[in-house]
Amino acid sequence: MSEQQRLCPLADIPEGEACGFEFGRKSVVAVVRDGQLHTYLNWCPHLGIDLNFMPDEFLDMDRQFLMCANHGALFEIETGECLSGPCQGESLVPVPHDIRDGDIWVTLVEPPL
Repeated sequence: MSEQQRLCPLADIPEGEACGFEFGRKSVVAVVRDGQLHTYLNWCPHLGIDLNFMPDEFLDMDRQFLMCANHGALFEIETGECLSGPCQGESLVPVPHDIRDGDIWVTLVEPPL
């Protein structure tokens, strides 16, 4: 069963930034790039752990890729595909989202087993 959750107003995520949101055992990362919103489970396909160690620290130093802080894997923001690291060729799990009255709503999904 899917569960919808409100993240925040879209305006709260600046262009080129990423933010994390916790829903019990599930966590979502939302990033805005070129005016487009992308949402993924905060879950590395390599080890099945959160991508970040510090709150809202999801991007590499150049702010071009989502990055796993544990082993440095780099993920393309637009697709979630791992371009570098031990999970190369795998992808982040996309989280369906929509915008309602300026707020971001997501449908929480389960990570693969």
